[in-house]
Amino acid sequence: MERAGDGGAMAAALRAAKRQLRAELRQRLRALGAAEKQRQSRLLGRKVIDHPKYQESKRIAIFLSMPDEVQTEEIIKDIFKQGKECFIPRYKPQSNHIDMLKLSSAEDISSLALTSWNILQPSDDDIAREEALAGGGLDLIFMPGLGFDKKGNRLGRGKGYYDTYLERCMKHPRGKPYTIALAFREQICESVPVTENDVPIDEILYEDC
Repeated sequence: MERAGDGGAMAAALRAAKRQLRAELRQRLRALGAAEKQRQSRLLGRKVIDHPKYQESKRIAIFLSMPDEVQTEEIIKDIFKQGKECFIPRYKPQSNHIDMLKLSSAEDISSLALTSWNILQPSDDDIAREEALAGGGLDLIFMPGLGFDKKGNRLGRGKGYYDTYLERCMKHPRGKPYTIALAFREQICESVPVTENDVPIDEILYEDC
């Protein structure tokens, strides 16, 4: 019989394991040079553009990269070139809430505000943009993260933004979009510790896959 304290001890051990892995992954990413990040980002951009799920998707959400993430600028340009619709996250600080808001063009990015986290995103008073789930939902979401394993488990930055957004997607008539993580090969782990609230990724793209 499981004792009352066991669940709490397991949860604490899981949090500690995630913290340790995040620290290790941040160190790996710091050691990755700019030229190597650019090389892998270009290669992944080509994999995305050739990907059947990308080709058949019309409404796509994608993150605007931070310096330690796969660079998504070329993919965003291609989304517009192919006449698809592009949505980007707006994170709400002190919460786990994000909305996916529509970009009108690749150039539209330069009009966005820089947050205290050094992320470009639409400002709170920018109410003219369509939120993906208020309209036709999404076909595909490109997922950021710190680490991934080959089973589709993802280690985020600890806020739970994407997991809660995917829960909202499941309530939309269109259902859950296909999810693809974009990762440097240095972000692929043997195993990522997960809880029942962590939503697995459908597919992870990295150099050696």
